[in-house]
Order: sequence, then C-alpha cells, then structure tokens
Amino acid sequence: MIKEVVYLMKERWFRILVGFILVFLLIYLISITDFVFAPVFSYLGAIAVPIIVAGVIFYVTNPIVNLLEKYKVNRIIGIIVVFLLILILGFFTVNFIAPIVQQQFSKFLDNIPKMVEAFQSVVTYWQQNQNIIPPQLENPIQRITENLDTYVEDITSFLFNFFGQIFGFVFSFLLTPFFLFFMLKDGDRLVPFISKFLSEPKERSFTRLMASINHTLASFIQGQFIVSVCVGVMLYIGYLIIGLQYSLTLALFGLLMNFIPFVGPFLSAIPAIIVGFFQNPMIGVWALVVMVIAQQIESNFISPNVMGRVLKLHPLTIITLILAAGSIAGFLGLLFIIPAYAVVKAIISHFYHEWKKKQPEGEKDVI
Repeated sequence: MIKEVVYLMKERWFRILVGFILVFLLIYLISITDFVFAPVFSYLGAIAVPIIVAGVIFYVTNPIVNLLEKYKVNRIIGIIVVFLLILILGFFTVNFIAPIVQQQFSKFLDNIPKMVEAFQSVVTYWQQNQNIIPPQLENPIQRITENLDTYVEDITSFLFNFFGQIFGFVFSFLLTPFFLFFMLKDGDRLVPFISKFLSEPKERSFTRLMASINHTLASFIQGQFIVSVCVGVMLYIGYLIIGLQYSLTLALFGLLMNFIPFVGPFLSAIPAIIVGFFQNPMIGVWALVVMVIAQQIESNFISPNVMGRVLKLHPLTIITLILAAGSIAGFLGLLFIIPAYAVVKAIISHFYHEWKKKQPEGEKDVI
C-alpha cells in the first residue's frame, strides 16, 4: 500500500490533481473566513480601477515614451511630454467635444417620447389597414406596443448606467496619473526585481511568462485602441455625409462599443439605425450601409495590419465569454473579459509547454 502511494506521488498527473484540490481548498477556506480578508479586499477594490485605467493608458502611451527614448530623449522628459499630450487631449475633449455630445444627448432624450408616439402610430395604422397579418404575429406585436414604454425606460436606464460608469472612470483619474507615472518610469524593472528571488531555471521561465503576458496585453490594447479610433472616425464621417442626427454622439458610442470584440460593432449599429429610421427610413438604411462599410474596412484592412491574429479566439468563444461577463459584471465585464481570458490562456499555455519540456521523450510520444 505504501509503495503504491509513493508510486502515485511520483506521477505528474497525481501531483497536478493534488495541486488543484489544494487550490480549491484554499478558495473554500478564504470564502468561510472572508471577514478576515474583507479589509484587504476593500483596499484592493479601492485601488483596482485606477491601476487598471493606468495600465490601459500605459500600454497606449508607452510606445511614445520608448520612441522618444530612441531619439536620446530622457525618459522622464518623455513621460512629461506624454502627460502634456494627455492634458491637451483632455482640454480639447472638455471644451469642444463634450458640449456637443451633451447637447446631442439631451436633445435625443427629449425626442424619445415623440419617437415612441410615432412608432405606436405606425403600428396602429399597420394593424388597422392590413388584413393579412398572421394570427401568430398579432399577439407579439400587441405585446411590443403595450410594453414599448417599458422597453424605452430600460434602454434609457442602460444609457444612464453606461455613462455613469464612464463618469466613475473619470473620478478614478485622480489616482491614475500617479500610477501611470511610475508604470512608465519603472515598469521595465518589475520583472528583473522579482526574478532576483528565483532560481535560474525558474527565473528564465518567469521572464518568458511575463514577456508573453506583456505581448498579449500590449497587442490587444494598442491594437484595439487604434482600430476603435479608426472605426469611430469612419462612422462620424459617414454619419455626416448621410445627414444623420446626433452623428458625433453615435460615432463616439460606436468607438466605445468597438472595444468589445465581435459583438461591439453590432451593438453600436442599433441606436444609429433606430435614430435614422425615425428621422427618415432611407437615412436608417444608409446608416446601416455606413456601419457595414466601416466594419468591412476594419475587418479586412485595419485589424489584419494592426492586430493580426494576436488572440486567436473563436467567435463562439468570444460570444460565450461576453454573455457571461455581461451578466456578472455589466459593461466593465464586457470590456475586460477578452484581455483577461487572453492572459489566462497565455499563462496556461506557458505552463503546459513547460510541463511538456520536463516530460521524458517516451511519455511525449504516448501523448
């Protein structure tokens, strides 16, 4: 019996199974003693948002600092230049873009009752003048008409929650500049500092793991930022050409939604098409055409050249992750689930390759 136990302990699959059991046991112990960790979780929750926001801005601005450093510009001066660029962008947004967006959004909210009334009148006219509607469709149409006010309230509350979360990000910027400064200044020192406490083989493995995670996050955040800005600009130009109302607000909404892979473009198309149809049915059709053209240019020309196939995720995987994250964490979950999944995937892939390297050749052939 003892020999069998010793033999099992030498098996790698058994050690992995024991490791999983210990991890789940640790999670269970933390869950039943959460009162001990509550202050720690509260502290982490307070600093999580500014750290995440600073991390996103870090990956967007770090290439600028590195480029300036290549031209013999001191890194501190490069960081100051980046902060000045952010301040100029913020000044331009607050003084020129924000007032227009606020005016368009307020006008849109004021026009919602008229849009609802127009939709109800169209449905009523259609029901009174069409005798060929199948009985199976009459009840759904009636329910939609009766509950239209509820649907509008739900959409309006979603928009307010959406912009409320955006304002939450704005308030987190009070701490973000401090985190961003030290990330840009000392970000490349973190891995070497931790590596000093590891043995040589583990140090190489840890360095490769951190390089893989850094490459994944940098490629996704930088690529998604460039792609989203390009899509937003194309939508704004297209909406201006067709004369769509609230063009700047709808284009900015499309820009933000495009940060959500695969699903975001479809979400951003809905309000533009609805507004276009209420303005003029042909403008609604043209809004759909503009969205399709912008997405075709993005998917066939911009994304392949900017992002390539960094994440290599199947669309079904993306949809599943987004549905789960949206129901659990709302809009923030939609934004961060894909890069979080990509990081977890990179970690698992790294440890799997490390495990394959340590296996004897005979066992590799069996697998």
